[in-house]
Amino acid sequence: MDSGFDFNHREKPPSFADTVNACIDNALVAEQAQHPARDYLGGSRLGDICQRRLQYEYLKTPKDPDAGFSGQSLRIFALGHVFEDLAIEWLRKAGFDLRTRNRHGDQFGFSGVGGRVQGHADGVVVAAPNGMAVPALWECKSANAKNWREIAKHGVAKAKPVYAAQIALYQAYLGLTETPALFTAINKDTCEIWHESVPFDAALAQSASDKAVTILRACDAGELLPRHTADPEHFECRFCAWRERCWA
Repeated sequence: MDSGFDFNHREKPPSFADTVNACIDNALVAEQAQHPARDYLGGSRLGDICQRRLQYEYLKTPKDPDAGFSGQSLRIFALGHVFEDLAIEWLRKAGFDLRTRNRHGDQFGFSGVGGRVQGHADGVVVAAPNGMAVPALWECKSANAKNWREIAKHGVAKAKPVYAAQIALYQAYLGLTETPALFTAINKDTCEIWHESVPFDAALAQSASDKAVTILRACDAGELLPRHTADPEHFECRFCAWRERCWA
């Protein structure tokens, strides 16, 4: 007896929005593919908990199939830059003398270990209306509501150790260790802003620097450093772009 219902799965055809977004995302992915891969360890990445993943990044090891940045990911990154630009504008309007370029017009940055470790800071505050000590490193991040609340509740060092390591390393290399850094986090969902004064952590900066040396030496020697975990289902592994290669 025919029930009148068709239980065969039928793939939903793409909507008009889907077709437009596909054009955008394909263009963004193609543009990203034209960008040369960095040939150094990024200071912003040295707080990553897995040294092997940093090796893969430095060696430009091919990622797992379909593990590259999607168009949506690239749009999220672009939005982060927009929020950073807005934060710069807001702070300057509030009376903060925030510099994002040095006297030569270049972004504040550093290079170490023969150029094999590099970093570029978001800015330096040289004067402030609220009496904060200057000059101070300025770093800005945007986050979704959940991650932003974690930062505001626990502070950057506990909530986002990767960011904290970046801040400490940049303070050390840029000679901004005498004054706390100004860390700004923007909630992408609500536009709430968290500002945190982050004192220099010498031990954290040294740890990040030592990690860089360890990774570079292992790469030079052709040695693969240990994984962060022995569990392939660990959170850090499940979302790693080299998971299949690493656990093969």
